[in-house]
Amino acid sequence: MSTELPSGPKESPPAPRPAPREVWKKGGRLLAVLLAVNVLLLACTLISGGAFNKVAVYDTDVFALLTTMLLLAMVWILFYLLGTKRCPDGVPYRDAHAGPIWLRGGLVLFGICTLVMDVFKIGYYSSFFECQSAIKILYPLTQAVFVIVQTYFLWVSAKDCVHTHLDLTRCGLMLTLTTNLAIWMAAVVDESVHQAHSHSSSHSNTSHTRLALDRDSTVGGDCSCNTAVCQIFQQGYFYLYPFNIEYSLFASTMLYVMWKNVGRLLASSTPGHSHAPAPVSLFRETFFAGPVLGLILFVVGLAVFIIYEVQVSGERGRTQQALVTYYSFNIVCLGLMTLVSLSGSVIYRFDRRAMDQHKNPTRTLDVALLMGAALGQYAISYYSIVAVVAGTPKDLLAGLNLAHALLMITQHTFQNIFIIESLHRGPPGAESHDTPPKEPCHGLTFANLDALHTLPACPPTPRLVGPSPAGPQEAASVIVAPRSHWRRRCLKDISLFLLLCNIILWIMPAFGARPHFSNTVEVDFYGYSLWAAIVNICLPFGIFYRMHAVSSLLEVYVMS
Repeated sequence: MSTELPSGPKESPPAPRPAPREVWKKGGRLLAVLLAVNVLLLACTLISGGAFNKVAVYDTDVFALLTTMLLLAMVWILFYLLGTKRCPDGVPYRDAHAGPIWLRGGLVLFGICTLVMDVFKIGYYSSFFECQSAIKILYPLTQAVFVIVQTYFLWVSAKDCVHTHLDLTRCGLMLTLTTNLAIWMAAVVDESVHQAHSHSSSHSNTSHTRLALDRDSTVGGDCSCNTAVCQIFQQGYFYLYPFNIEYSLFASTMLYVMWKNVGRLLASSTPGHSHAPAPVSLFRETFFAGPVLGLILFVVGLAVFIIYEVQVSGERGRTQQALVTYYSFNIVCLGLMTLVSLSGSVIYRFDRRAMDQHKNPTRTLDVALLMGAALGQYAISYYSIVAVVAGTPKDLLAGLNLAHALLMITQHTFQNIFIIESLHRGPPGAESHDTPPKEPCHGLTFANLDALHTLPACPPTPRLVGPSPAGPQEAASVIVAPRSHWRRRCLKDISLFLLLCNIILWIMPAFGARPHFSNTVEVDFYGYSLWAAIVNICLPFGIFYRMHAVSSLLEVYVMS
């Protein structure tokens, strides 16, 4: 006798399995870091050795290594785009904070300028192809292809949290990151040697191309740049080096965030981060004081920079006048930036938004880069302070140099405090947990008007569609609601002002302003060799700090 069991409800299909956790994440990261360190040390050894006349390392050796690294990085990027990214569970999560649009836009801009630089390099080396090694034309051509491939890769994949081929992905990202750092170092060394030769030797054709001509064992005496087209190509790619340097650093930061996100598990909705990103619209909801003052300083700074470049190479009197003008503008600009940054920090003392304590690799990297890159300018400033205080004579130029160095330290400090605190603030709708609950928008009273900007449900401006307010409370909100956003408007003005000032302070040193050598106080005190080494090592970090501060301030503007 058999009994038939009653049929129950049909079983629902099994839920999709979450991505498996890694057994030991640090093992894959350690392998990738060891690979990156060894490759980077090899590249640094060859690049630094190729910068000295007495070392038997030629520029062809450096170009051969960099070309090999570029090709390997491109092979891995193509494998990622065609293989790893197309796996069914390859990219189950995407980090909303990684690769913001302004960072990717800056990467594209610097990438286009790098492509122009590579075209200039190809044209320059092709001018005397008969006495050059083929690797000198192959390297810029390979770099141009690499820039195109990498820019597309970072544009579409910067937010990926990869869960397939974990160790291979980590090693590939570190190899690509190391390649960008090696290109950055080669550009910095080449530009620094170019600046040193321009200062210490007469203006000759061979004095501008230390890594391009002097060290090649196959070059004969008739290999020189004599034509007008060749000299245009030569000067053009040196002026475009700053964009190549910034492109490499931007790409390195984005690759590092991708490396940190490999194997990372993200919830579908993280508390405090479910808000939709606000559209980027400059000069929106500002008092216009910050943008207008920033634009004025930007235009004046461009004029000062042009005057400085024209006068600094002339006679002694004109050089001193150019230095006085340069230092005076920088003192005024740095002083205003210090006061504005301090004002922003004071405004945050009255802000009731909660601090964002969630894990965010992008923000952690931004803070580390701001603090680390500022050390370069700190070092130059402290060396200048010691030289001015301990040296002689004490004249107007020395006083301006001392004030400039002190204000540079102060401005970096207060700007870092403002930016870091801004990046750790929650969005305009996040309130602190110790803040008492607010009444709904339709029940607004004068007691909670100063916290109106923390209520996400309240409109930024009152609605005046109806014939008349419904009652005295709504009438109160109609009258004073615009005043409740004064903190937000002030923060937007501050961020835009600082953004424009950082851009002009990036343009000046990036495009050749070197008062460190035109002003003889430090050169006489430390000697040219030591002072040139200090400036050439530390100044690239100061230049990168300005552009990275621009990226961070744009994020502060959007989140204010």
